[in-house]
Amino acid sequence: MVDADQTFVIVGGGLAGAKAAETLRSEGFTGRVILICDERDHPYERPPLSKGYLLGKEERDSVFVHEPAWYARNDIELHLGQTVDAIDRTAKTVRFGEDGTLVHYDKLLLATGAEPRRLDIPGTDLAGVHHLRRLAHAERLKGVLMSLGRDNGHIVIAGAGWIGLEVAAAAREYGAEVTVVEPEPTPLHGVLGPELGGLFGELHRDHGVRFHFGRRLTEIVGQDGMVLAARTDDGEEHPAHDVLAAIGAAPRTGLAEAAGLEIADRRHGGGVVVDEQLRTSDPDIYAAGDVASFPHALFDTRVRVEHWANALNGGPAAARAMLGQDVTYDRVPYFFSDQYDLGMEYSGWAPPGTYDEVVIRGDAGKREFIAFWVKDHRVLAGMNVNVWDVTEPVQQLIRSRARVDTEALADPHVPLEDLSA
Repeated sequence: MVDADQTFVIVGGGLAGAKAAETLRSEGFTGRVILICDERDHPYERPPLSKGYLLGKEERDSVFVHEPAWYARNDIELHLGQTVDAIDRTAKTVRFGEDGTLVHYDKLLLATGAEPRRLDIPGTDLAGVHHLRRLAHAERLKGVLMSLGRDNGHIVIAGAGWIGLEVAAAAREYGAEVTVVEPEPTPLHGVLGPELGGLFGELHRDHGVRFHFGRRLTEIVGQDGMVLAARTDDGEEHPAHDVLAAIGAAPRTGLAEAAGLEIADRRHGGGVVVDEQLRTSDPDIYAAGDVASFPHALFDTRVRVEHWANALNGGPAAARAMLGQDVTYDRVPYFFSDQYDLGMEYSGWAPPGTYDEVVIRGDAGKREFIAFWVKDHRVLAGMNVNVWDVTEPVQQLIRSRARVDTEALADPHVPLEDLSA
């Protein structure tokens, strides 16, 4: 039984941490809830940073998980602009990095998220080099893209993943010139594979984006502290006023590592190792969101998921587990993207090498279709592009592990619901 005298501490003020705090209160926990956020902004959601907010279609206030007054109203002790630099598992305390204050915990949740990977090349200290992870990054980048659009300026983007492509789309909508440099042969190669990655390349080329595949940036050239160009490993120099590093994110595991918690290997995406209840190798410490590496029975492997839905659902799951409830976190991974007039949703987990074939239902040429990644006649993942209201049956297909006839899977006249029966 959870005692009202207990203290639950949450380190990390993103969506996972904020939803965990909300869930503790909605489930009736009356003890102390301490939420520690290393940013000065109240907890917010990240998808708008590369989508609606970056495009100027959403207001700044729309990104916040709760209105500021919600935290005091729900007796959440919110510490903004504060970091935790140590965990003492024996004493069950966390230490604030600013003044060394020690805070006791009965249960601790690590929701420290991930941070952008940095380019390790000359010139990254120039004023026009950007990353996109935080609200302050998005505010700055939004102004940059507007200025580039007005002045016919040029941005070079390192990386053709989701962030790189969404920023490329936003930049083109503002009117900026865009060059994307990507070491893989297609965009999104590590997520969608070559079959569907090429489709996103065509989409962006149709909107004027220049791609350089199989290449890496080797230097950012500048003068008087400003960016002039970006060089690639083939010796070519690409004119640029700004550069965005969008080469992925790394889980923020430093605090957990220093505390001696088990960390997943790179093969499983790194991250803090947790069980199906999101409990770490210490039974009183949990992890959720981008930083957590959890076992997924559907895919027979350990996965780390960096997307919005994992934070949205993982934070509450961890909170319930901290309260002693019977929790099994086995959500089907889900994410979405909007680029130009293309909207998509992806459910499942099927990196290259894990599937036999990709089955298309609909018209890929018109960018109105559903793609299924299939292994041994079982659906591992599905992506609907400009086709809506199918996420539930797609996820049911994945969950059922039903063997499907691929011709029926490709046939739009066969209801998806019938295939998982």
